Amino acid sequence: MDEERLVTLVRRAQGGNREAQGALVEHFESTVFVTVLRRLRNRSEAKDVTQDVFVQALRKLPTLREPVRFVGWLRRIAVRMSINRAVRRPRESACNPHMLLAYEPAPSTPLENLLHGEEMDQVRGGLKQLRPLDRETLIAFYFEGRSLKEMSIDFERPIGTIKRRLHTARNRLRAELVDFDPRERASLSRSRS
Repeated sequence: MDEERLVTLVRRAQGGNREAQGALVEHFESTVFVTVLRRLRNRSEAKDVTQDVFVQALRKLPTLREPVRFVGWLRRIAVRMSINRAVRRPRESACNPHMLLAYEPAPSTPLENLLHGEEMDQVRGGLKQLRPLDRETLIAFYFEGRSLKEMSIDFERPIGTIKRRLHTARNRLRAELVDFDPRERASLSRSRS
């Protein structure tokens, strides 16, 4: 697209012309998609972010002072939104979860079973000592396996608040468990045998 046509389309789109907005999206969609895909390396996620980029760009288009700079401006929005998505997305697992079902741990010794049972009792006791909100937060994340996003929805709080709650609850649980160190018990048991 030549510069003169681009400037004309951008100015018309800034004025609310739907056809001009559609022409800009149609012309630059593949460019934005490639920019986003390069950062995210996931086609379906890149499609979602590409749509979000155009929604935001069209909403903020009236603030663009120099229509000739539209391409660079759009690319910066795409890069920023890609980075935001990459930072906020959950970590990918390294293996297929079904592979874990085939894994059989080595048989435990009676002593290991006893120590494991004591550790679990200690953790349960520590959880009971916590305030209900701390306990619910830890159980949801560690025992039920809920993501931060799911917890944010369930607790009706922002993800940042959920992260802070997890941090605080872990520290409080650690304080409850300070007297219990499984490594010391294991080394003590080995020295007795």
